[in-house]
Amino acid sequence: MKHEKKRDSWGSKWGFILACIGSAVGMGNIWLFPARVSKYGGATFLIPYLIFVVIIGSTGVIGEMAFGRATRSGPVHAFGEATKLRFGTDKPGKLLGLIPVLGSLALAIGYSVVTGWIFKYTAQSITGALSALDGVDAFSANFGATASGNLGWQIAGMAVTIAIMAFGVGRGIEKANKVMTPLFFLLFIGLAVYLVTLPGSSAGYQYIFVLRPEGLLDPWVWVYALGQAFFSLSIAGNGTLIYGSYLSPDSDIPSDAKMVALFDTCAALLAALVIIPAMAVAGQQLNESGPGLMFIYLPNVIRGIPGGPVILVVFFVAVVFAALTSLVNLFEAPTATLQELFHLPRPAAVGIIGAIGIGVGLLIAPIVSHWMDVCSIYICPIGALLAAVMFFWICGKDYVLKQVNLARHKPLGSWFYPMAKYLFCGVTLLVLVLGAVFGSIG
Repeated sequence: MKHEKKRDSWGSKWGFILACIGSAVGMGNIWLFPARVSKYGGATFLIPYLIFVVIIGSTGVIGEMAFGRATRSGPVHAFGEATKLRFGTDKPGKLLGLIPVLGSLALAIGYSVVTGWIFKYTAQSITGALSALDGVDAFSANFGATASGNLGWQIAGMAVTIAIMAFGVGRGIEKANKVMTPLFFLLFIGLAVYLVTLPGSSAGYQYIFVLRPEGLLDPWVWVYALGQAFFSLSIAGNGTLIYGSYLSPDSDIPSDAKMVALFDTCAALLAALVIIPAMAVAGQQLNESGPGLMFIYLPNVIRGIPGGPVILVVFFVAVVFAALTSLVNLFEAPTATLQELFHLPRPAAVGIIGAIGIGVGLLIAPIVSHWMDVCSIYICPIGALLAAVMFFWICGKDYVLKQVNLARHKPLGSWFYPMAKYLFCGVTLLVLVLGAVFGSIG
């Protein structure tokens, strides 16, 4: 069961892991996780979050990586191979496989708008224009002007993304992630270390690790911890699956998945260890989340603390790296699908997807918030659920265990298959239902 078309591949184990970490580390880690840790009581939120990270990382992440490697293809051909194995025809699988591919493209287009905002703010932080703003109203006006018209920077972000992707998986995506992902961590670690030295920051650090046991009885703590873990690990039936398709047969996928989950969690904690203490230094509590936090309230706070102008530069440069590594991953599934379906050379496929990304991105910029909500509430969970059903239910137990245990010295325990087939699929369905009923939870 293998897609035979010659494919690009990762140059090294760590190149793949860093690319997956880069795809997982995104805005959810930076503008949602710290706010939820703050709102739901530090360790009170961390406990259910870590539980869900373990569940999803040890089932869904492994499954998508193994599914991609087994079929050597993206979602369309992978789903097609699954239905062919079970039912003798690949047509229904290929049709269903278009859902996560189009979902990845839609999410990437929305993300490209946000990346354009980040590019502008990075430039403003370097020139000093950002630190020259004074007060929430000034930052609000700056963000309003950015959101209503940011053509040049949006195109610049897409141009960098297209350039990285045009070089291919090994020479482009892998090399870019080998630089940007470690730099993201180094810059955020530097910020966290610096903030420790500032008066008042200790209150923020202490708060992060305070446990209020009664808070664990609040169902919303568990709902938002589930959403945070699910979307942070990039489970959507597209990006992780397509990155897995470039793996060699001697890759230990469960070990790789563990590293991705670990470092993604570290990135989220680092963001909390920077943002919550920064607010504490300024004598403020973290009450906002989303774009408002990152583009209005947080910069306003940072500019007023010692070394604020430099911190703004370091912060937004790090965020640029996080945005680009995620954006490249989101555009990879539709790009690879064009190559597979129409046998296009890599530069042509990248050019077509890039043109679509720029054209549609400019059109949806005024409604990007609603656009992203639809993607996160419906399309991403549906894609993840389809991939899970195809792999764990349609392909069957023997096939699944063969693929996930390939190259392992010690096979996964008997817990894995039922946990993946029932618990993970159930959790994914729950994310879809909760999102549809209550709005975005991730």
